Amino acid sequence: MAFMKQGSKSEPFRREGQTVCTTGLPSDVTVEVGEISFFLHKFPLLSRSGLLKKLIAESSNEDGPSCVLQLHDVPGGATTFEDITSFCYGVKIEITSLNVVSLRCAAEYLQMTEEYGEGNLVAQTETFLNEIFSNWRDSIKALETCEEVQPFAEDLHIVSRCIDSLAMKACSDPNLFSWPVAARNCKQNQADNRALLNGISTDTRSSQSDDWWFYDVSLLSLPLYKRLITAIEAKGMKSDVVAASLIYYLRRFLPLMNRQSSFTDKGHATIPSTSEADQRALLEEIVELIPNKRGVTSSKNLLRLLRTAMILSASPSCRENLERRVGAQLDQAELVDLLIPNMGYSMETLYDIDCIQRILDHFMSIYQPASVAASPCIIEQGALIAGADALTPMTMVANLLDGYLAEVASDTNMSLAKFQALAIAIPDYTRPLDDGVYHAIDVYLKIHPWLTDSEREQLCRLMNCQKLSLEASTHAAQNERLPLRVIVQVLFFEQLRLRTSISGWFFVSDNLENGHQHSGNVLPNDDPCQRDTAEGNENLRERLLELEKECSSIRSELQKLTKTKKSWSILPKRFGFRKKSESSNSSDMKTPTSTTNGKPDHGNG
Repeated sequence: MAFMKQGSKSEPFRREGQTVCTTGLPSDVTVEVGEISFFLHKFPLLSRSGLLKKLIAESSNEDGPSCVLQLHDVPGGATTFEDITSFCYGVKIEITSLNVVSLRCAAEYLQMTEEYGEGNLVAQTETFLNEIFSNWRDSIKALETCEEVQPFAEDLHIVSRCIDSLAMKACSDPNLFSWPVAARNCKQNQADNRALLNGISTDTRSSQSDDWWFYDVSLLSLPLYKRLITAIEAKGMKSDVVAASLIYYLRRFLPLMNRQSSFTDKGHATIPSTSEADQRALLEEIVELIPNKRGVTSSKNLLRLLRTAMILSASPSCRENLERRVGAQLDQAELVDLLIPNMGYSMETLYDIDCIQRILDHFMSIYQPASVAASPCIIEQGALIAGADALTPMTMVANLLDGYLAEVASDTNMSLAKFQALAIAIPDYTRPLDDGVYHAIDVYLKIHPWLTDSEREQLCRLMNCQKLSLEASTHAAQNERLPLRVIVQVLFFEQLRLRTSISGWFFVSDNLENGHQHSGNVLPNDDPCQRDTAEGNENLRERLLELEKECSSIRSELQKLTKTKKSWSILPKRFGFRKKSESSNSSDMKTPTSTTNGKPDHGNG
């Protein structure tokens, strides 16, 4: 028998929704699949299909020799049924990774078992599937096609078998088994010339890293991808590799994930047709799949996810989940990633301060010891030694926070209360120096000149004048934006620090002299070295007496401090500082650049 298509002697002929058998014999059965009608013969069909044999027998009793069958539910539709009719007429059909799943499901649906002919379609497609499962690339293609016939593929366990096969290969070295794997560039894949043996690709590629399978699995729909990535994780894949694959998948479908990024790989091209609602649902699903372990995903990626979740108005639980993850590894974050734009309706501030505040609270709940949290101002040395491991990330976050404060301080809408709450989120003992805090305070005072004296005093309490470096102290002593009381405190602690240093020097010098006398190595009285040392000591003692007098004078002035600043006009002259003209700011010294935020100094004036 011949079964022809448009003049071919081996396939059916389709015309305006019809497929006609051209064997020379009149058709005695019509099979309707969707909008296509197949005019066929009963014998070839009933000799291969149990279902068609049953339907033809039932229809012949009612309609006579000619019958009409409706198979609208056949898996794969008219395209697959056309291949099946060719198979029934003895025409050799090509089984590939793209049609084997639909053919297998349709063969099962039509009951094309060995009972109705040796080497029937069920056996042939099952054998081919087993060959497919040994090949990475063709397994991916077969899994993609499962969506078209998903209920039937699930019943035949084709989906689960495909996923188990792929998960096992993803967790193994492809070089070890010479598995063919796809390149990361889809266009390059399509241009490859592949050798085909019985429809299965046989070319091989070597992987250079653990991400060789990322692109292939990103071609899957979200439900199939979720099942596959869960199976890969269950088979022992490292958590950081699983997380990297999830981020890779997101970047293909969420354009927002690729902003401010050097992500230029063509294989990562986003899908432009994805709606915002679909993007939001995708983001929420993927976030739930990311392993909840510190460090498996970089803080940069987590903060980018958080920013995307805010833009897409993701669920509160999704945003809270991301904030908690960021807080657990905030010490690994960078300042530029913390500058999340404010997405709220009020747009009170340029950046989302409340979000960073919550992240800091999550961080402190993990790293701050309960005993220290109960009394943050009184810390015993033993507690600090015991918590040395926790103190290092806290110090890193304190430096990060100081840089963040300097950035948000330039926002005119930044309220004093929010600025203070943010600054005290990290305890003062975590900062070796308060230069970063001072820099942020100076920027805030410069951008908010309308603050009252009491508010400026309140703001300056955030920094510890004893923990300013020499450069910061010198600048603060001449900073007219600071309250006068703070300037006096800076000067006082500088003098006190110098006095302590000199006293320590004398203590060491006396010990050295006593040591020499004890050993009998006393220099002669006329030795010039001894005379120079004696003169130097005398000069230092005189200088120390002068400093003590100046400190006593400062104490007296502090006791006489009044609310007006006129009483303090003598102080700049006492310490040798030139009083600046209030009408000119051009001579202001630059604020010392914070070494913690990695950004250029805002400067003063």
